[in-house]
Amino acid sequence: MTSLVLPGPVRRVHDTVRHKAAVQLRERVAGEDATRRADGIWGKEGDRWFGPDDPIWRVHLDAAMFVGGIRALLLQALHPLAMAGVEDFSNYRDDPWGRLQGTSNFVSTTTFGTIPDAEQLLARVRSIHRRVHGTFEGVPYRADDPHLLAWVHAAEADSFLTCFRAFGGGTLTDTEADTYVAQIGSVSMRLGFEGAPTSVAGLEQTLESFRPELRGTASARSALHFITWKPPLPVSARPAYLSLVAGAVGTLPSYARQMLGIRTPPGAPALLRGAGIAGATGVRWMLADPQVQQDRRVNQATDAARRS
Repeated sequence: MTSLVLPGPVRRVHDTVRHKAAVQLRERVAGEDATRRADGIWGKEGDRWFGPDDPIWRVHLDAAMFVGGIRALLLQALHPLAMAGVEDFSNYRDDPWGRLQGTSNFVSTTTFGTIPDAEQLLARVRSIHRRVHGTFEGVPYRADDPHLLAWVHAAEADSFLTCFRAFGGGTLTDTEADTYVAQIGSVSMRLGFEGAPTSVAGLEQTLESFRPELRGTASARSALHFITWKPPLPVSARPAYLSLVAGAVGTLPSYARQMLGIRTPPGAPALLRGAGIAGATGVRWMLADPQVQQDRRVNQATDAARRS
């Protein structure tokens, strides 16, 4: 199969548009100091928990993470106590990009960064969690509650893995998928709970065990409305963004869509997943910007050299 060769002027416009989109995307996700942050994660010498051959690298470097992150937020919101902590202490409505950048930094540092930097960040997150506590409908909650941490982790791990398998630019064998679950669990357990699943089957069992605790509260549905219809994006960018949301919704379990009040006719989830493929492909196109790819290759080569 031959690739399409664009005429010179068209190619230049194509490359300019892609580079501009890639820079804007990187700044949204990692902040205006994205280059400095990347240097701090990739440019340091030192041992790391994971390397380029690990499934966690393959999953967390893929464009499907943009869909997985949205799905994780929607699924996590179904636990009333977890959502209460977000409502009471998070500024996701006032500063959604700041919250996204914090999450991106956490995933990047713990996946690709040095062990000392990852441990320092985990200690800071644990400290923040100790200050997040309150009550919801008379029931106390704490962000450092091992039970709640287990739910947040399971929803996140399932979302990242599900969306990689649905929208990713690569594949995982069943064994590699089990390894991924074990690897992401080894990070999350350092936040303060034990017994994270070490296989896909174990992850599914964990999610199922939480079902009786889940429900679509007003706060959860409000989060869905904000994520879907009020993102701080220019109008021109919203169709592409909505394709990512569609992919996230299309891969949610049917019970989750029902709890969130999402009514879909027969066959709709497949159409939503199709939109998710288009959205992830668009993000992948942006990330294929030559400068972004060069930075990634240099980072990976540097890391491989350290390990040799």
